[in-house]
Amino acid sequence: MTDRDPSRPVGPLVPGWTPPQAPTGEVLEGRYTRLEPLEAAAHAEALFPAYAGQDWVWDYMPYGPFETTDSYRDWMAGMQGQPDPLFYAIRDLETGALGGVASYLRVTPAAGSIEVGHINYAPRLQRTRAATEAMYLMMRWAFDAGYRRYEWKCDALNHMSRRAAQRLGFSYEGIFRQAVVVKGRNRDTAWFAITDKDWTTLRGAFEQWLDPANFESDGTQRIALKDLTAPVRVASDPSL
Repeated sequence: MTDRDPSRPVGPLVPGWTPPQAPTGEVLEGRYTRLEPLEAAAHAEALFPAYAGQDWVWDYMPYGPFETTDSYRDWMAGMQGQPDPLFYAIRDLETGALGGVASYLRVTPAAGSIEVGHINYAPRLQRTRAATEAMYLMMRWAFDAGYRRYEWKCDALNHMSRRAAQRLGFSYEGIFRQAVVVKGRNRDTAWFAITDKDWTTLRGAFEQWLDPANFESDGTQRIALKDLTAPVRVASDPSL
């Protein structure tokens, strides 16, 4: 074999690389939350009222809002059991109530890449420890399985989602202009990602934040998660 031309650089080898398994939909449970494989019969009737009167939560989703429990159940029945996107219902263990859904999608084991998306938290789940822990559990499963890249994408106009990505430690990677058409409207898509190298530090940041010792008796956090994840982000969202 001839020596490689140094003027034509290539990426470093990935020693011992083996594509990870695809998600299997196992239950993911932590201290504050449990993620259950989505099932229309078990979850639709309990989740639908959590979104009642909150149509704004569907603004950036490619579906919804749903007018009736039956229409929501029909949508959920079409999603359940799929390998990609693979949906979870999110249960707050403190209250026992279901509060939202999230999924793995664009699962590409050969590239070591997986995305989290379809995240839709009802108001009662938002800004809770359970909400944050749900994201941590999904990340932890992906990196423990051997994925190298964990992605987050959202409508570039969805600043709530962009702030959430940054708080969770995702690094900003830019805007894909005119990426898709959603509900008849143009969508520019903001891209964020966490790599396995980031995760070695981020995991400890999440565990420190989720520790009960990080909260006062009234639930007030002592250290903000965004302060723990900030040193890991290689690029911050310039719009925030």
